[in-house]
Amino acid sequence: MGTALKSEDFTVAFATNGKTAIEYIHKKMPDLVLLDIMMPEMDGYEVCKRIKEDTKTMHIPIIFITAMSDADDEYRGFELGGADYITKPFNSKLVKARVECQLRLKRKTDLLEKLSSIDGLTEIPNRRQFDEIFANEWARARRAQSNISLILIDIDFFKQYNDHYGHAAGDKCLQKVSKTLHKSVKRPADFVARYGGEEFVVILPEIDHDSALLIASQLKDTISQLELPHEASQLSRYVTISLGLATTIPQNDQRHEILLETADKYLYDAKSSGRNQVKGILF
Repeated sequence: MGTALKSEDFTVAFATNGKTAIEYIHKKMPDLVLLDIMMPEMDGYEVCKRIKEDTKTMHIPIIFITAMSDADDEYRGFELGGADYITKPFNSKLVKARVECQLRLKRKTDLLEKLSSIDGLTEIPNRRQFDEIFANEWARARRAQSNISLILIDIDFFKQYNDHYGHAAGDKCLQKVSKTLHKSVKRPADFVARYGGEEFVVILPEIDHDSALLIASQLKDTISQLELPHEASQLSRYVTISLGLATTIPQNDQRHEILLETADKYLYDAKSSGRNQVKGILF
């Protein structure tokens, strides 16, 4: 089968057992998995179960390869999340057709997933994607007992900006600010999203509070340096932002929302203390 697929210009890799397959899948994130049910150490059903239980790999389609033709066996595979079955002995043309069908479906699914997780105006991750990433990063930090920081950002006097310049100009302002924030957060694991309206959120995993404060301060200065005119601001000739920061090591009895709620409290403090500043806490 592998030879037949390689001859059709597919990039194919092989694993001789379930454990090796899972390790490879986590490392390489393939577009499709062809999974023999009968394997040493761990059968194909268990491999499929583990792939589908992991949020990182659960979207990878799986085609089972089997010599069994029992309806109960096929039902079990579909119930675990399998996308299709190929029965031995197999026909090369049929294998190619089934593989291409699943790859087409995955491309469409990936596109829809991307569109549903990106903010239409700013083209950065949206609230939906933030909620998912935040929950995952919180769980990871809790397991590792490592710091996680969250920054909430609000554009100062944005309602007045819209009233003065109009909503079209307001949209362009949001686009420029979001693009700058997104480019300014450097580490691969750091994450920037539009939280809603004129608010943005930044997740900083595995970082101490002082370093997170420095990043927040740099973000504030970077937006000021854009020198986007804001004649309606009560603070500056240019667009500025206020930032609330919270850093913690998650405990088992804590909800992840506590970090967001704390950052929101300190954003309020930054705004009520004059805006264009960072307020934060390590708790």
